[in-house]
Amino acid sequence: MPFKSPNSYTGEDVVEIHCHGGVNVVRAILELVLERGARAAEKGEFTKRAFLNGKLDLSQAESVADLIHARTKNFAQKSARNLSGALAKEIKKIRTTIFELLSQIVAGIDFPDDVAEPDYEHITEQIEAATGQIDKILSCAQSSNILRQGIKVAIAGKPNVGKSSIFNALLNMERAIVTEVAGTTRDVLTETLDLGVAVTLTDTAGIRDAADKVEKIGVEYSKQSAAEADLVVFVYDAADGFDDETFALIKDKSHIVVANKCDLAPVTQGLPVCAIKNEGLDELKLKLQEFTLGFSDDTEFVTNLRQQDCLEKSRAALCHALTAAQKHELQDLISIDLKSALLHLDEITGEVITDDILNNIFENFCIGK
Repeated sequence: MPFKSPNSYTGEDVVEIHCHGGVNVVRAILELVLERGARAAEKGEFTKRAFLNGKLDLSQAESVADLIHARTKNFAQKSARNLSGALAKEIKKIRTTIFELLSQIVAGIDFPDDVAEPDYEHITEQIEAATGQIDKILSCAQSSNILRQGIKVAIAGKPNVGKSSIFNALLNMERAIVTEVAGTTRDVLTETLDLGVAVTLTDTAGIRDAADKVEKIGVEYSKQSAAEADLVVFVYDAADGFDDETFALIKDKSHIVVANKCDLAPVTQGLPVCAIKNEGLDELKLKLQEFTLGFSDDTEFVTNLRQQDCLEKSRAALCHALTAAQKHELQDLISIDLKSALLHLDEITGEVITDDILNNIFENFCIGK
């Protein structure tokens, strides 16, 4: 199927081949195409070509990578907003504010007999307006990073309290081996759960003084996983009572206390759960969602570290210009900082970009797209 320039994704003449059959048919067609002079696309080459041909700006191109790597529906939706130009439009508004102010200053400097320099109060107001717009985007930076990276949740406790059963039940799959033998889990198991934010759920070995060398290593991994986690689900056996000694290892971390096997004894502390009977798990998921809620809501603009760095540098230049304006310094000096602020904004959309930065961005893409 042909897609003629300039209406294709890349802005170039493109042909898509659709075929029936399995892997061997696809492989045969690919080999034939390569024999006739084609080559395999490099990482992100189609999107890179789209950017270079003006079909996408750089912030939109980066949102394609975010969509490819999105681990949750929520992050995919927010990345799609950037692909439609949400971030680019906001950057354009900020740029327009700064550019118009810079034009007024330059006109006053270059044509003093015909154009009056803008008054310092006006300069201050416009710089503060642009800075406020940048702050609005940067206020979403932490949430953006967490949406992209996800959070770590470790399930910890003594052996044989049902950590692996809870792990399997939350995932709705038999991922971890469950037996009545204490110390069955020796290694750290991880899986991702979509709760609006990608939650990397970790099932750890039971924490105890282990004589077995392999189990001892597993226990150390468990302690390390709990220390590195954003949240710990601390599990104890309701029939044995609350485990103060093990809890002391994680009490200073953000945590949810779970009393598993609640069908065997009354629960005096924590959330009652019976993983085997699937009781209390909805409440546990709700508590996990409550923890992630602050990271998944109110994120109007999704940005990456590169874009945040550009915004911070642009803001710093504006703050320097603001200080100069408040001191009524020469306006040609103020214009230098305004130009610097514009350059950093242009790096976000790709108006100004180096080959090294460009190559680094597209290295993070999958093959082809």
